[in-house]
Order: sequence, then C-alpha cells, then structure tokens
Amino acid sequence: MILSMTGFGNATVECRTKKITIEIKSLNSKQLDLSSREPAGYRTLEAEMRSIVQNSLERGKVELNMYVESLTTDASVHLNMPALLGYKLQIEEACKTLGVTMPDDWWSLLLRFPDAIKNETSPEVDDEERAAALKAVELAVDRLMEYRATEGHKLEEFFSRRIENISTLLNEIPRYENERIIKIRSRIEDSLASLPKVEYDKGRLEQEMIFYIEKLDINEEKQRLRQHLDYFIETLHGNKGQGKKLGFISQEMGREINTMGSKSNHAEMQIIVVKMKDELEQIKEQVLNVM
Repeated sequence: MILSMTGFGNATVECRTKKITIEIKSLNSKQLDLSSREPAGYRTLEAEMRSIVQNSLERGKVELNMYVESLTTDASVHLNMPALLGYKLQIEEACKTLGVTMPDDWWSLLLRFPDAIKNETSPEVDDEERAAALKAVELAVDRLMEYRATEGHKLEEFFSRRIENISTLLNEIPRYENERIIKIRSRIEDSLASLPKVEYDKGRLEQEMIFYIEKLDINEEKQRLRQHLDYFIETLHGNKGQGKKLGFISQEMGREINTMGSKSNHAEMQIIVVKMKDELEQIKEQVLNVM
C-alpha cells in the first residue's frame, strides 16, 4: 500500500472555556518541511504539537494552523480592530493588483488571521486547554493520514494502469523485429549495389552485417524493462514509504526505453517507444506525490 503526500485533516476539541480547532494540510516534498501558526498564548505548545506531527508524517510540506474560540463572555477578549482593518486593506489591494474578485464572507476570512482577536490578559494555557489542543492535533493528523491513504489508493490504481499500458506496448515490439532486420539488411545491400564498380568480400560483408545487426539487438533491454515493470508493481504493493524507490525504478525504466528507441531503426517501433515514454512521464510526475 502506498500513501500520498497530499492530504488534509482537521479536528475540533472543546474544553471548559475554549473550542480549539486544528487544521493540517500537506503537499509533496523530499523531506518533512513543517510550519505552524497558533495564537500568541499557545505558542508554548508548538514543540509538543510538532512532535506529534513529525511522528506520523514522515515527508511532505506540512502546514499546521490552530484556531481558538472562547466559549465564555470575557471582557478582556475583544476584536483587534487595527489588525482587522490592516488585513482588509491589504486584501483589497491584492485583489485589485491580481484582478480577482473580493471575498464574499469578510468576517470568516479576517477572523482566521493571527491576532484577529486580542486578549489583554494573555493568560497562560492551563492543563485542560493543553490536553484539548494536543488531542485536536492527534485527531487532525489521523484524518490527514486517512486522506493520504485514500489518495494513495487512487495513485496505486493510476500507476497500475500506466504499467499495464507499457507492458502492452512492450508486447507489440516483437512483431516488428524480424521485419526490422530484413529492412536493415536490405538497406545496406542496396547502398552497396548503388556504388559503381566496387568489389568486396561477401563473406566479410556477411560477418560485418551480423555484427552490426547484433549491436541493434534489444532483447536485453526488453528483458530488463519487463523486470523493472514487475518490480515497480511489487514495490507498489509493499510497505508504505516507497516513493523514492518507485522514483528510482521509473528512472531505470526510462533508460531501457530510451535505449530501445535509439536501437529501433524502425518507424513503428519508434512510435511504440514514444507511447511508452508518454506513459512513463505520467508515472514520474505522480511518483513525486508518493510517500
């Protein structure tokens, strides 16, 4: 089973006075690149939250956002109007510059920015809030992993189709090989016949012809490509974290396909090679999203 590096998960946990929401999204990356954003009073939890994320999300560009809402009426908590106004003006300017439409729901957007809500007392996070926040992170990570598994299943189906297509194309090549040899031999003989009054040793010519045709033999390339296709499928159904290995295998597949193309000397075989390359490029693009 493979996992996608693309994913999204969110969770909300309530404690006595607060509702804490965690949102986590991830994209593909060679290593784990984690950034987090949380309200000022909760930054003491950053190390613990990062630890939970790092233990489960091995790779990917990961962004964690934390939102806290008060469930009680507190006079010390109020909207940070200067900050909200500044955000609104910047968004309006950006919309004009980029030529995009203004948001329909300003409040929903503005209240998600850091420091949109100002707490004059800036209380320390108590044990109940800490437990709720960490629980929300765990739940959000679990949901992101479920998302990754679902996307991974789609990728697995995608790769299986592409590998099957390459295998089908590979099976078409033998029907052109005898014809290719005949055409190569005929082309060489016709070229020699067109030269005026040239004498040559026919026995030596036959030896050179055999040597030349052997250099164009692609049986080894076909065999290695078949092995790479089988190994790709085997790896696809192995343990998670196979993205890099699948990338290496696809590179080896490309080498064999390119060599067959350079040796083919036959229009129909070259068309097959081009189709193989197209299938392989699609594989390479999507392999970047595999854990």
